[in-house]
Amino acid sequence: MTFSRRGLMSRLTRTVLALAAVGTLGVAGAQTPKTIKLMVGFPPGGGTDAIARILAERLKDELGTPVIVENKPGAGGQIAAQALKAAPADGSTYFLSHDHTITILPMVTKNAGFTPATDFMPVAGFATFVNAFAVSGGTPAKSFNEYVSWVRNQGGGKGSVGVPAPASTPEFLVKVIGEKYKLDLVAAPYRGSAPMMADMLGNQIAAGVASVPDFIENHKAGKLRVVGVLGDKRQAAMPDVPTFAELGLAGFEDVPYYGIFAPAGTPKATVDQFSAAVAKAIAVPEVRDRLTAMGLTVGYMNPQQLAARENAYAQVWARIIKNSGFQPQ
Repeated sequence: MTFSRRGLMSRLTRTVLALAAVGTLGVAGAQTPKTIKLMVGFPPGGGTDAIARILAERLKDELGTPVIVENKPGAGGQIAAQALKAAPADGSTYFLSHDHTITILPMVTKNAGFTPATDFMPVAGFATFVNAFAVSGGTPAKSFNEYVSWVRNQGGGKGSVGVPAPASTPEFLVKVIGEKYKLDLVAAPYRGSAPMMADMLGNQIAAGVASVPDFIENHKAGKLRVVGVLGDKRQAAMPDVPTFAELGLAGFEDVPYYGIFAPAGTPKATVDQFSAAVAKAIAVPEVRDRLTAMGLTVGYMNPQQLAARENAYAQVWARIIKNSGFQPQ
């Protein structure tokens, strides 16, 4: 059997085109959208917003497409989480969040409007952090014990402490501190750390609890003073500040996390591609240094590791919340 030269070339051309088409289809599942939206559940100017913008700036280079930070503040990130649930599962929308929205909110809210285990897909974890107790510049206390004495002597044992969101880990910390030191401390919830910080800088509230990334710049500038941190060790960014375990308040050693999540149903290839981009982004020395300077302990977690971290953290806080007697609102 013989083939003409023209017939052979025609067959080869068709074969090459067919293989190219198959290759294109194979990549299509992981193609990057023209623009990626990285949602944040808190206002501009807070720690989470700043972290998202640092990552977005590098992720656009790793993915070769614009990554836009979109703030959807309100209800401790609940509004943003509900928006993620409703978003298309095509790799165009992600949610950068910490433990409060993903782990705590579903435990303390009767109807959060989302169930992380079924509505979201873990994409990548990139850091852990600790919460801290700080006093405003106008509060005459240089240490946590001095703050306790000041509340007893000047406030008659009563005081208000700002927290970035209601029914949050900072609010539970305020409750535990009040019980341990026999103070009547009331948690004053804000819509994020940025407005709380504004009131602290204006001496409208004497103290606040938030993450180290929320406090660190103003702490370094001497505009407020962090007097205690959670976690099992002192923070490298503020080594002179004692842990609450050192101060005699144990049980808060497990540290919260930062992670990125996608809507359920997002193709695995797309999730893996974005996760790999996060790993590369935080490996860049400039990015790692900027995040570390904000008080984060930077470290990559793949989707499975992030899911395991969230599950372990949830077990710890389920016990703390139950023991506090708190009832879902």
